[in-house]
Amino acid sequence: MSIKKIVIVGPESTGKTTLCRQLAAHYHSLYCPEYAREYLLTHGKSYEYDDLLTIAKAQLQQEDTCIQQLLGISANRTAAKSIHPYLFIDTDMYVMKVWCEFVFDQCHKWILDQITERRYDLYLLCKPDLPWVKDELREYPDLERRLKLYHYYKDLLVHQATPWAEISGNYEERLQQAIAATDALYRGRMAEQEM
Repeated sequence: MSIKKIVIVGPESTGKTTLCRQLAAHYHSLYCPEYAREYLLTHGKSYEYDDLLTIAKAQLQQEDTCIQQLLGISANRTAAKSIHPYLFIDTDMYVMKVWCEFVFDQCHKWILDQITERRYDLYLLCKPDLPWVKDELREYPDLERRLKLYHYYKDLLVHQATPWAEISGNYEERLQQAIAATDALYRGRMAEQEM
């Protein structure tokens, strides 16, 4: 079975994790959580440039583990209980690139190499139009910086080949937009298989 990898990106507090969980539940599939949250909760909110490389490497290890889990689940399901071959990913190397460059004005070559090597099937870009929700790790409550980050992500997505969709509105609207984009990806995959 071919796994379709769908990445949710965008500034903090734009509903990325919620959307990943909702999509995984909707499609009876899995999502790959953002490793940075686990790392910072364990090691403290203060971080250095090299910590971002550690986080990036662990994020991709976690992604690979989720793919193997999804393949294992799919192999054990009966045809009557089929699982959609989607992995919803909360963060990828574009996020790590933006984080490195926004905070440290540079990016690790390893992260840039992974952007070139890794392949994804769809990006969902979350717009910062939800109210900002404070938590122990978030750094940018002001809309100006969140919009700056959003446009940084959008510029990256416009200049790469993977399909992407903008996600906005309230939580239910975001979910419906994401489902529509994911279903369009699935229809495209089925059309390719019929050719």
